[in-house]
Amino acid sequence: MDRIKLKELAKQQISGQLGVFLLIYIAVVVISSILGLIPAVGTLLSFVAGSLFQIQIIIIFLALSRGIFPEFKDLFDIFKNSRLCGNAVIVNILISVFTFLWSLLLIVPGIIKGLSYSMAPYILAENEYYMSPQDAIKESMRIMEGHKMELFVLELSFVGWFLLCSVTCGIAGIYVFPYHQATLANFYNEIKDRPQTNNTIYM
Repeated sequence: MDRIKLKELAKQQISGQLGVFLLIYIAVVVISSILGLIPAVGTLLSFVAGSLFQIQIIIIFLALSRGIFPEFKDLFDIFKNSRLCGNAVIVNILISVFTFLWSLLLIVPGIIKGLSYSMAPYILAENEYYMSPQDAIKESMRIMEGHKMELFVLELSFVGWFLLCSVTCGIAGIYVFPYHQATLANFYNEIKDRPQTNNTIYM
């Protein structure tokens, strides 16, 4: 897989769309921050909101990868689909629990499993009407076979950008957020059509 090609394609896709992504970025940050400040339930509400926005952002960037340009209102389309809302939260809970359990063994197994599960939200976003969170995780593990190191290296290539976001108090995220998301969507598109080779049940 050509990592540079994926990132160059992402740059082309977000070109001319940064205004819309700025609004989306600000909305997600502000809403998540406000919810996080609510006493007692802030952390829970922030997790739920993050799960919902994560799936919707994935839908937006998968559409962008097919030439469909986003609008700000698209961010809230997730609330029109109660089934997807529930599955979005469940899949993140399962990923968090499974990754934590593997991390109890050692850090490395936790990282490997986290990479294996990473495409589950993308799979769920594309198959929202007939795939369960558990099946999305199993399918993620299947298509990620042989690609975990590629994704790890791809994420490492953004470390400098993430550091820039930190030192600019998030301002650089105006560009880094859509650039990173578009790259991940392109990565998913590259691996998602791998043929089924067996019926192994994963965990």
